[in-house]
Amino acid sequence: MIPAPFDYEVAESPEHAVGLLREREDAKLLAGGHSLLPAMRLRLARPACLIDIGRLSDLSYVRDVGDEIAIGALTRHKDVAGAPLLQEHCGIVAYAAGQVGDPQVRHRGTIGGSLSHGDPASDLPAVVLALGGTLVARGPSGERSIAASDFFTGVFETALAPDEMLVEVRVPKLGPASGWAYEKLSRRAQDWATVAVAAVVERSNGGASKAAVGLTNMGGTPLRATAVEEAIAGGAPIAEAAAHAAEGTDPPSDLAASADFRRHLARVLTRRALERAVAG
Repeated sequence: MIPAPFDYEVAESPEHAVGLLREREDAKLLAGGHSLLPAMRLRLARPACLIDIGRLSDLSYVRDVGDEIAIGALTRHKDVAGAPLLQEHCGIVAYAAGQVGDPQVRHRGTIGGSLSHGDPASDLPAVVLALGGTLVARGPSGERSIAASDFFTGVFETALAPDEMLVEVRVPKLGPASGWAYEKLSRRAQDWATVAVAAVVERSNGGASKAAVGLTNMGGTPLRATAVEEAIAGGAPIAEAAAHAAEGTDPPSDLAASADFRRHLARVLTRRALERAVAG
């Protein structure tokens, strides 16, 4: 299908983009376009104006900022996947970025676009949620930091105000006792996840003493599997803890899978992810 008519603006700086968002009614930011443009072709999204931020190269970076790694919002998935700093200190982000879509998507899509789109079936939101990451938004009043746990508010909805843009993502460096894994099942390699699980654990005595588990496509937003985390903290073995993975979730039923099958997948993939994370 053909998108509805729209105006087009090119942002010359992040401040210019924010100004255009404030001036133009019903405007959307365009980064890589792999989420927004298909929705526009189906007329599921009908913005009156597209603000192209894809040329803002100063928002493409991966930097060491002490105990955290800062990732510019316009960093392409391929650059996130290949960043030595992430591979060394927070490998789950690099690995998950390498699982996004296909090479074409990874060469054009951006981490900020993926997170701002708020799709609960996307790979990176659950990873950033499990890590307890922080998202930095810029608006007319300056910058503010939003915890990942507060950022995702609904299906394709986030805590970003209409005149704000995501400019940076911050994730913690993982210590030598930490392990991680991202387990994903999809019908085809380039598809969104039917279900996926991000696990970050603190290893102790051959097991996990603490875990953070993020679930992809198990509700209207990425979710933390808090019942699993509590079971691990209470000393439960992995298989027993993973059996709680679907608690508190509301997975969709669609052509890819029923809600019941997604609950089953969540339990299986959580067990696998925790086992891999502990094994290192």
